Amino acid sequence: MSVGEQEARLLRFLKEWTLPVAMLTGTLIYLVFAFTPQLDEAGEFCEPIIDAIFPMFMFLILFVTFCKVDFHKLRPVGWHLWVGVFQVAFVVMVVSAVLIFHIKGDNLILLEALLTCIIGPCAAAAAVVTAKLGGNLEEMTTYTFLSNFLTALLVPVCFPLIDPSVDMGFWTAFFIILYKVCLVLLVPMVLAYIVKHFMHRLHQRIISIKDLSFYLWGCSLTIVTGTTVKNIVHAESSVAFIVVIALSALMVCLLQFAVGRYVGHFFHRTQEAGQALGQKNTAFAIWIAYTYLNPLSSVGPGCYILWQNIINSIELWEYERHGHHE
Repeated sequence: MSVGEQEARLLRFLKEWTLPVAMLTGTLIYLVFAFTPQLDEAGEFCEPIIDAIFPMFMFLILFVTFCKVDFHKLRPVGWHLWVGVFQVAFVVMVVSAVLIFHIKGDNLILLEALLTCIIGPCAAAAAVVTAKLGGNLEEMTTYTFLSNFLTALLVPVCFPLIDPSVDMGFWTAFFIILYKVCLVLLVPMVLAYIVKHFMHRLHQRIISIKDLSFYLWGCSLTIVTGTTVKNIVHAESSVAFIVVIALSALMVCLLQFAVGRYVGHFFHRTQEAGQALGQKNTAFAIWIAYTYLNPLSSVGPGCYILWQNIINSIELWEYERHGHHE
């Protein structure tokens, strides 16, 4: 086999398995730094740089994605309502269980971990995956905004109920959450709108690069996975309890993807609704867990990152295997 053929096979492998490769790379990089004392100084030097790079990646991912959006098609549709209804129903079930059975201690931490995996908004990157799978980009983009608004309503209502120590005024928390999440969405969207309508040459160059947002997302996933593994390794709890949280997060992840797909098939939007309910903004979920609940509950959405991207990888592999192409 020639060098050219080997390079072609390697590139094809990386293209087909972008997400698993990104996750494995992030894990290995963290483990190398964690268990090599000679790299401690390098790790300390790189950490703030990585923290600064990640938001830039997310901004670029969304900007590139929104450059492909037809802004005239951004409107609510039927499946948006029902996916939102099921998200609220799952949240009510968890909160009711805490209140009715007066759950405390480790069991409360476990339910808090699951609640953050459910109450979190649809991930901005869900539109990237949906587009890669041949789904409707505009409907996913619209639902991403609606989902963030719904989360901003749910968090200030539910968190004080399950943990009375949470001192959270409704409107204060509502606007803080809405500001934090929507700023990430609105700024790249406005910039993309300007580029699309007033800077046509730049716009054409951006959209001509096939799968650009997807590969940018793969790079950001390397950073996210490394950070997630670090948080799990340093979690102050027994290994057994971490495993329980991880497996529970897996069950919730599978449930949300399955219910979303079930809802979607009534509207011929199986892929879109599945991603909308199943793929979460886990960075936001980790933030609300650290800020308002027991910090250990952040392990739940931390594990959820891994599970949802394994599911995304399987979906993409199935899609490519059946010969679908953009």
